Amino acid sequence: MYCASQWAIEGYCDSLAYEIAPFNVKMTIVQPNMEINVLTHKITSAPPMAAYAEETNPAPLSRNILSGILDKIEGTSEPTAGDQLHSEEVKSLYPPLSKTMKERLVAETVYAVAAIGGHDNPPARHIVGFEGVTSVREKLKTVSEELEEFVECSNAVDIDVEDDTPGSQFVSMGLPT
Repeated sequence: MYCASQWAIEGYCDSLAYEIAPFNVKMTIVQPNMEINVLTHKITSAPPMAAYAEETNPAPLSRNILSGILDKIEGTSEPTAGDQLHSEEVKSLYPPLSKTMKERLVAETVYAVAAIGGHDNPPARHIVGFEGVTSVREKLKTVSEELEEFVECSNAVDIDVEDDTPGSQFVSMGLPT
């Protein structure tokens, strides 16, 4: 649900950017790294559902991702906040951040936003943080590879408007007439 809502907001912002462009108003979607999203909010975890068990579901579980981030912050081999996310009951917790770490996370994000603020042509998306840049690069690489693999098939649907003889549009699409 969270991912779907974020995609909806991105789609809305992309559409709105076209609407406000004639008024010389620019819009940038700031995509902060995962730590900012995760570590500055309360985390609530429900018991895992069998259908989403790691044995049957190949997708990375957000529970494991969040747990790994929390464990990395705490840096201990003792039971950690991240372990609480694997409980069989509903658990809520605030990430165990020191005041210094919270201030650093906020300062880094403010810097990342301010860095694009004075540009005449700011980016449509501003990716913040190493993990974010890496994941966007991987996604673009995958999309590019898939596009190239199926480009002939994609281009086959174009209709040749120059040839208006009956059935010619099917020939230009590679379909039998």
